Parts: sequence; structure tokens; C-alpha cells
Amino acid sequence: QVQLVQSGGGLVQPGGSLRLSCAASGIIFSISVMNWYRQAPGKQRELVAQITRAGSTNYVDSVKGRFTISRDNAKNTVYLQMNGLKPEDTAVYYCNMAIGPYWGQGTQVTVSS
Repeated sequence: QVQLVQSGGGLVQPGGSLRLSCAASGIIFSISVMNWYRQAPGKQRELVAQITRAGSTNYVDSVKGRFTISRDNAKNTVYLQMNGLKPEDTAVYYCNMAIGPYWGQGTQVTVSS
């Protein structure tokens, strides 16, 4: 059974940085597209960043140039480095393994002064 365990997140001031991690169990991690989604209160869940097994990346326009998704297949872990955080980035962030799909437990990111 695949499990995704997230860590990171929390409260940060505007302009600050956070890094989210998502560790996966199971051997299918290295062959799966991995995604980060977020859901703000009253809004639909949106795809924020995606990384293929080869390392190609895609981002929603609102985070381009500020967020970086990466993966370490040896550690079965995907990361989301978030810089230049804005209040509108406040949301619960979820990692997702496209094969399945499987979801992490979610982690709160709050950007506020």
C-alpha cells in the first residue's frame, strides 16, 4: 500500500520561504508523476506544480518564478520550495502521486504578518 507523508509548512510572513516535503512508501514512486495541489478556504483544489519521472516541471502561473518542485527518487521524496510567499498562497497543500492516485495528509501554509 502506498502512503504519502508530508512535512513542513506553518506560518510565515509575506516574502518568506518554506519547504514542503512528501515521502512516499512503495516502489512506484520513481515511475510516477508527482504533484503538489493546494486548497484555500472556499476555493477549489488547484494544481500548483508537477514533476515527471524524468524531472520535467510545470507550474501554475501564479507561482512561476517563486516555487520550485523537485524530487529525489533515491529517497522517494518530492519537495516544494516556496520563496517570496504571498498572503494569497495561504492554503492547505497536498502532495499527490498520479499513479493511483494517492494523496498526502495535507499541511497548512499560512502567509500573514
